[in-house]
Amino acid sequence: MNQVIHIKNLRKEFKTKHKEPGFLGSLKSIIHPKTKTLTAVDNISFNVKEGEIIAFIGPNGAGKSTTIKILTGILHPTSGNAKVLGLVPWKDRIKLAYKIGSVFGQKPQLWYHLPAIDTFNLFSKIYELDKHEYKERLDYLVKTFEIKEFLNTPVRKLSLGQRMRCEIAASLLHKPKIIFLDEPTIGLDIVAKQKMRELIKKLNKKEKTTIFLTSHDTQDIEHLCKRIIIVNHGRIIYDGSVNKLSKKFLKNKVISVKFETPVKKFNIEGVKIIKSNKFNIDFELDTRKKSMQQLIDALIKKYKIADINISDPPIEETISLIYRKK
Repeated sequence: MNQVIHIKNLRKEFKTKHKEPGFLGSLKSIIHPKTKTLTAVDNISFNVKEGEIIAFIGPNGAGKSTTIKILTGILHPTSGNAKVLGLVPWKDRIKLAYKIGSVFGQKPQLWYHLPAIDTFNLFSKIYELDKHEYKERLDYLVKTFEIKEFLNTPVRKLSLGQRMRCEIAASLLHKPKIIFLDEPTIGLDIVAKQKMRELIKKLNKKEKTTIFLTSHDTQDIEHLCKRIIIVNHGRIIYDGSVNKLSKKFLKNKVISVKFETPVKKFNIEGVKIIKSNKFNIDFELDTRKKSMQQLIDALIKKYKIADINISDPPIEETISLIYRKK
């Protein structure tokens, strides 16, 4: 597969003025201004292949938005190199705009008081789309995203789920090779979130569109992504498989045990009980203190086991731990 995003030693610094409180502080800041340098992106490097769905996550202030703004040509980096589809974003921003799309969950691009179709028509002019090709593309997107019934309804009257489907459709009119999705499911109910994930998967599979996703919803990551990049304080602290994330950072296992007979008192050392009743107990085991074999031997020796299930902790627990460590 071709590399569609290439980043090497990317760094972005911001200089902010430091002012002491009060009127005197304001005067001092004018006569002898003091500045402070903040590093938003700190020498990060990574590549993204064509057709990948990649999660790019981190806590607030980690450098996610700054990185995306550099990749879309909005910001210039302080140092380092970046190429998106073979173009340097901050030098070739206009050319790049015809090849990428973006959807920001909290920053709508649709005209609020007009129907979505009006925005679509406007975008067709902005992207200089051929009339015939535009009609074919529009018909395909309307069918795929199931937006025909409210295409002529003012955006302000749409539900959040309906609006987000129109937002993504609008960003895909010009057949972008890469689409940047920033919190695409934020505020949606469970059904709408599931629908949105299915649509993103379908888009990726059928058109081989590269998806660059940022989200605080770990369900988005688990359902859509195979690869995850975690950033904190401007640095990459993990770049790898979603499945291997817990194995790398967490040594805990979640064990669910079902007993054949009621258990009055559960007594196994080195475990942390999550929930329990007479016939079922869920608990965590730190495998650094007790091996899985030792645990199973102790369970079989003391109790009559009907069933046992071993799993990794939820991904959000792993991510939370990484944030705290770094």
